[in-house]
Amino acid sequence: MEPNIRVKGFDGDWEERSLGEIYTERNERGNDSLQILSVSIHDGVSDGELDEEGLGKVVRRSEDKSTYKHVYEGDLVFNMMRAWQGAIGVVKTEGMISPAYISAIPNASIYPPFMDYVLRRKESIDQINNLSYGVTDFRKRLYWDSFVKVKCYLPSVEEQKRIADTLENLDRYILLNQRQCDDLRELKKYMLQKMFPKDGEKVPEIRFSGFEGEWEQRKLGEICLVTMGQSPDGSTYSETPSDYILVQGNADLKDGWVSPRIWTTQKTKTAEAGDMIMSVRAPAGAMGKTSYNVVLGRGVAGIKGNEFIYQSLIKMDVDGYWKKLAAGSTFESINSDVVNGAELLVPQDKAEQNRIGEYLASLDSLITHHQRRHDTLLEFKAYLLQNMFPKED
Repeated sequence: MEPNIRVKGFDGDWEERSLGEIYTERNERGNDSLQILSVSIHDGVSDGELDEEGLGKVVRRSEDKSTYKHVYEGDLVFNMMRAWQGAIGVVKTEGMISPAYISAIPNASIYPPFMDYVLRRKESIDQINNLSYGVTDFRKRLYWDSFVKVKCYLPSVEEQKRIADTLENLDRYILLNQRQCDDLRELKKYMLQKMFPKDGEKVPEIRFSGFEGEWEQRKLGEICLVTMGQSPDGSTYSETPSDYILVQGNADLKDGWVSPRIWTTQKTKTAEAGDMIMSVRAPAGAMGKTSYNVVLGRGVAGIKGNEFIYQSLIKMDVDGYWKKLAAGSTFESINSDVVNGAELLVPQDKAEQNRIGEYLASLDSLITHHQRRHDTLLEFKAYLLQNMFPKED
């Protein structure tokens, strides 16, 4: 059996093997000089024990590490309780693991990093899921006698190495791009705090040269036209393109822009291309823009204003301004009076407003660019994982 995409210079069928043919269980006691490793459904094996967020539950840990197991670079490790969800991976550096994990020693027929990709593919996880057993899903376990029955296809060790190198290089590029995106988000967050006055002040800490004077406090409804949404009749909705795009709430906003999801044939309250869109229901205050003429449902408001106003409203959302004013015991929302009466600090010079808006919009564009590239890289990796390995029956 061969994959759709083959590394240049290699040919011939891959050989089907069971994990019991290529791994033997390791049971070696750890010691306090070793770092603790963990295995998660998202990241495979990594340094440090999982925290409560990673585990999804409150944990109580003992200081006693005498039962922890020693593992070596290249060993395979899986969490018996969560292997069926993808908690399996290859050790990259020597350490010790929880006694709740099982570790295995590879033989010479495999290049260990290659198996990190093989066993985290959907096809392998599906097998693991089918071989795990328990009364309910969250009591399912993958025991050694089931682990050894998992099947996979293997090429020569040299081809395994070439495939793993290709995917590892791609992973490094994906990580670098994600870090750049995260850094830009942190910069945007920092500039939102520094380029607008702090509470009780009327001058920002960071200011473009050539501008001075105090900012003035204004109400949103005084400087912008605000249109509160009114939902069309439900019988006019359609999941296929029709007369008007309907914006109903935060679900229709993606990466700061309206993402068409539902259409309607009834024109109630509207917003034009270029207008701002605010979600007025939980999470109230989330902001976006529209590049379409849209119908506004009850869950949103349309706002006509410049880029500075848009960035001001984003900052207010980040600062939790709207959460303080949201009403409703079961479904929080903000009404027309709250939106129109929202108080903003605004530079008196329109040129300063424009400079601030343009700068922050440029950061948004860079963030969007990196995020889209990240999404494209993840899609490309998924494509390679599907096509660089043989399709299993």
